[in-house]
Amino acid sequence: MKTTMTCFAKQQIRETTRYIYKEFGKKSKDNFVSKLKQTRTLLENNPCLGPIEPLLSDFPSNYRSIVVGHLNKMVYRILDDCIEISDFWDVRRDPNTLTYNLK
Repeated sequence: MKTTMTCFAKQQIRETTRYIYKEFGKKSKDNFVSKLKQTRTLLENNPCLGPIEPLLSDFPSNYRSIVVGHLNKMVYRILDDCIEISDFWDVRRDPNTLTYNLK
């Protein structure tokens, strides 16, 4: 199954990548980008890999999430013909602000 990404998710990933580069250097950024690519490939081959996201269980769509690295979650949902990556969360943030972007 093919993956697509919302503009907001792209923005969040860019910001996270810039932060990692600025704070930890090119090698850490490259490792992070590699983990992102691996995670996307895993999702394309096994869309139900991530559990239903408990913070979003009240939403009409069944959002799922998968941890990328140690501190980030890729939030996605399975549509008819693709997997839509909807958001990208830093898990250290307040959970109430995380769900706001998907409402």
